[in-house]
Amino acid sequence: MNIYISGISGTGMGPLALMAKDAGFNVVGSDKQAGPIAKELEAAGISFEIGAQDGTFLEKQGEIDWFVYTSALPKDHPELKLAEEKGIKCTKRDEFIAFLVEKLNLKMVAVAGTHGKTTTTSMLIWAVKQLKLPAAYLVGTTLGFAESGSYKPNDKFFIYEADEYDRNFLAFHPWLSLITFVSYDHPDIYKTPEDYLAAFKQFESQSEKVIKGGETNPFLKLAGRARREDATTAIKALHEMVNEANVLKTEEQMVNVLNKFPGVGRRFEKIADGVYSDYAHHPEEITATIEIANEQAKILNKKGVVAIYEPHQNTRQHEVKSGYRSAFSGAEKVFWLPTYLTRENPELKILTPEDFIKDLDEPGLAEAVEMDDDLARRLKNLANKGYLILLMTAGPADEWLRKIFAKN
Repeated sequence: MNIYISGISGTGMGPLALMAKDAGFNVVGSDKQAGPIAKELEAAGISFEIGAQDGTFLEKQGEIDWFVYTSALPKDHPELKLAEEKGIKCTKRDEFIAFLVEKLNLKMVAVAGTHGKTTTTSMLIWAVKQLKLPAAYLVGTTLGFAESGSYKPNDKFFIYEADEYDRNFLAFHPWLSLITFVSYDHPDIYKTPEDYLAAFKQFESQSEKVIKGGETNPFLKLAGRARREDATTAIKALHEMVNEANVLKTEEQMVNVLNKFPGVGRRFEKIADGVYSDYAHHPEEITATIEIANEQAKILNKKGVVAIYEPHQNTRQHEVKSGYRSAFSGAEKVFWLPTYLTRENPELKILTPEDFIKDLDEPGLAEAVEMDDDLARRLKNLANKGYLILLMTAGPADEWLRKIFAKN
């Protein structure tokens, strides 16, 4: 079967391309620009084109059986329109993933939740590799210890980060579902908190077994309560997988493995000495990440935590604005960047950093800034003075900070 994946080098689609290739499918694709998974695709021998995505590359491919795309692809996208005109089967990635799971006879272990799903999924992948359990997987980030997607013929399980955006996770009926933490998000898709919670309830009802997060194993030594909770949820899933596979692994082995978890891209990722980048873009995520940063600052003997925050999506910010009041408690200083705008409601006022800062319990803690040379100089100076630098963003500030602290 010939599969064409649009947006193939991003963290959402790239791992799927890798898994499909491993499963024996012929995979090609395109992307507007080279994403984080581009090098992994090249290493796997997957053909893809970076550029206009005007349909030219798709036209050259000959017979394509399935055109796979993301929720972010507009309905008038040239490649999608061409694929539809050619009568090619066109679906979002979720239908293709569900097809793979059924065809390969895998038991799906789905990780869902407003926060923590990428970290928990990555912890599970790390653990099954160390414990040598037969599991395929897909995760929406880069992994320093493995490819972002994998399948081997003897795999019994399929570990998957099940995203609730656009109700994507409702395409699945998992053998085991892990739900890390649920708090209202994605107001562009779910118009009310009740609608959001109802989607998770439906996801639970579609799952054979469900594990909910929130507990902490006392023997875990990872920095930050949130990371220890995620690791505890992963341990519970490992018990289910070990029992199903009928292999002998002790909880002590699981804890020891997870205590050595090396982390993943943009989830409290170390990008330089004392400098970290995290994907947090919601008040609860911020609170948890600053807690992790403070524990890490003590370990590194730092003076404290200096945070840079780039909110994501103005539509979301109107819903969560009140949640920021004490979210940054524990930071010594907060530099607040303008919101990274995506999929916006044009009728809503664009909230400024000042709009958020004035409502904080400690407004003097934060300062409105721009992503410029002056901020770069100040951050370097604070790092040199012994502060831990923490960026929280789902936007372009990540790449900007990496350049600032890149080794010369």
